[in-house]
Parts: sequence; structure tokens; C-alpha cells
Amino acid sequence: MRKKLVSENRMYAVRTVADAKDIARQYLQKLHIFNEGNMKFGLPEIDDRFHIWRVPLRVSRNKIGEVVIHAKVGEIDETKTTKPELLAERKQKALKKNNALNKQKSLPIISELNNTVILGDSIEELDKLPEESVNLVFTSPPYYNAKPEYSEYSSYEEYLELMRKVIRASAKILSEGRFFVLNVSPVLLRRASRSEASKRIAVPFDFHRLFIEEGFDFIDDIHWVKPEGAGWAFGRGRRFAADRNPLQYKPVPVTEYVLVYRKRTDELIDWNIRKHPDQEAVKASRIDDDYETTNLWRINPSRSKVHPATFPEELAEKVIRYYSFKNDVILDPFGGTGTTAKAAISLNRRFVMSELEEKYVEHMKSWMSRLPGFDIDSVNFVNTDKPSCTNRNLDFLDP
Repeated sequence: MRKKLVSENRMYAVRTVADAKDIARQYLQKLHIFNEGNMKFGLPEIDDRFHIWRVPLRVSRNKIGEVVIHAKVGEIDETKTTKPELLAERKQKALKKNNALNKQKSLPIISELNNTVILGDSIEELDKLPEESVNLVFTSPPYYNAKPEYSEYSSYEEYLELMRKVIRASAKILSEGRFFVLNVSPVLLRRASRSEASKRIAVPFDFHRLFIEEGFDFIDDIHWVKPEGAGWAFGRGRRFAADRNPLQYKPVPVTEYVLVYRKRTDELIDWNIRKHPDQEAVKASRIDDDYETTNLWRINPSRSKVHPATFPEELAEKVIRYYSFKNDVILDPFGGTGTTAKAAISLNRRFVMSELEEKYVEHMKSWMSRLPGFDIDSVNFVNTDKPSCTNRNLDFLDP
């Protein structure tokens, strides 16, 4: 026996989805703004708390408003229904957007970029690369004034504005619907004297705002978990460990964020897989059973005598495996000593490293020259010379 609908139990005048659509259609046709060729109904829903039907209106995938119907009497509730002039305005905007997208729509393409090392400012240099020529961005930006020997900015606002420009420049050359993955963490600014308090800045949350404003969708927050005691050297938590006074509690940070964003598009992620022009690369890129099943990635930190703030190659490898295909181009706009490039090479991807400091670029040249099986002559060096024979005889240094 069929179970009665809520609308039937309540003895509503409007009892079915079809009834609700018919009433909404008649209303919109009287207003001369309904055309089933370009405006569709979403799924009508009954809200029995208020005895109304809500009938969504859509143009393509864009919801432009809704028609609200009194369920008991079958009349339009014009106080809750989207205003006709607003419906008409949103309809036109959605149609223009769809027309523009249809004109521009193309299938994913394979980038023609070769492995590239760029010496220079990312904001300026990335603008010289072709649009949609990289397939994944993975980077760890400079820490804001956390280490004087590493980076100094006149203000936090200046730092964020520079980061925004890098995100914008990277987005321009990132292919449609692909990912920007960022390794970042809150920063502790040490106090200048005993009479002052230290400050902890929630950098990841400010980056989130930048990404959303620059046309990305938030996908995931992954936590890179370091071994216990990894953050003890920075002194956070020692005061509480000694005194145990309430209000002084400060946990030792042993995690960093790996934030995942996707360049905004109307296409589903599956589009990048099904429409990829090299389906053999797609098949060859499938992940083995040893993948991370949660957003807690336990990875030992890295140390370098060359650079004061490196991330482990294992972290770069995981990101590249999970968010790119073989032969894709991986961009790191803060290339450092080239950890991302080394991970890309090991996973049969191409790389674009942009780095402002010449000493780090020289270090990249050094380890690339000595990397077994890697043809450094195929690398495109921008604003810097190819490694000489002398450079190639330097002792191997890990990035």
C-alpha cells in the first residue's frame, strides 16, 4: 500500500511536484519571463512548517530564484517569491555567462612547456607563460617575518597583497578545473621584550580568503602531522610545562596545513579525467593501495643547510601523485632549492620552478646536474645560464 504524501495528510490544495510546477509555470508565463528553452525548474520541495511549496528556477546550473506557493490554497506568495525584475535580470546575466562559456569551451590540452627554471620575481615572470599551461600548483610560500634570515615584510598587509598577486599570476596559467595546493601554517612572532606578548598570526585563514576572492573553490584541508616534539624547539608551551597555570596553556604545534583549492569552473572534476587527451597517462597515474585515507598525513620534517625553510620531498610527492597525471606540468612559484621539481621528476611529471634568490637557483642547477638519468640539457633556464661543466662536478646536495 502506497504511503500517503505529507501534502495528502495535510489536505493541501497543491499535492504533487507536477501541481507545483504547473502553478509556477502559469505565474511566470503571465509575467512573460518564462521560456522552457532556457529556464528550467529545479525540484520543487514542500515546507510543511510554513505550508508552502518552493519551486526553484534555474538557467543551466545557475539558480536565479524561486516561486513560493501557498500549499493550502494554491496561490503565489509574492512576498516570498523572487521579484520579477530580479528574475529577469538574473536570467539575462546567466544566459550571457553561458553563451560566453560555450564560445570559449575547449577540451583539456597537453601543455607544450618543457622543464623550466626561472630566476626572477614570480609575479612578473609567470605572466610571460602561456595561459593554462600548467596543470598543478604546489608551493609553500615564505613565512611572514618568522625568520629574519628568511623573509622580512614591512607589514602583514603588504605580505598578503604580494601573496594575492602570486595566486593571481598562478591562476592565469593554471589549466581549467585544476588544483592549487598550498603548504602553510600559523606564524609565531616572538616578543621583542619580556613586557610584550608574542603574537600568533592565523596565516592559513587569510590565505583562504585570498583564494576565494581570486576565483578558486575550497576542496580540502589536509594536516601534515610531524613527530611529537618537532615544535618544541620554538619554545611554545615551555612556560606552561613549568608552571601549569590556567590561561598560560599553549600546545606545541606539530601540524601544518596543506590547503587544496580548485580553479573555479562549471565542469566537474570528472571532466578533466574523461576528456584528457592522453588516456594512457590517466590510466598510468592511478593511485596504488598505499594512499592516504584521511586528511592526517604523518611525515617527518626536512632539514637543509642551504635553505632555512624547506618541506620534505615526501609531502611534494603525495600532492603530485594525488592531484596530477603523468607528464603534467607542476608549478612552484616559490621554488626554493627545487624540492617540488625533484618530486616531479621522480613521478614522471614536468616542472616549472620560479625562484627570486640566485643562490637557490644555483643550488637547483647543482643537484639537477648530478641527478642520475636526468637530462639537464632539456631544461629551459630563464634569466640564468645553463650549468657549466664546472657546476656539474660539484658535490651532490639534496634540495
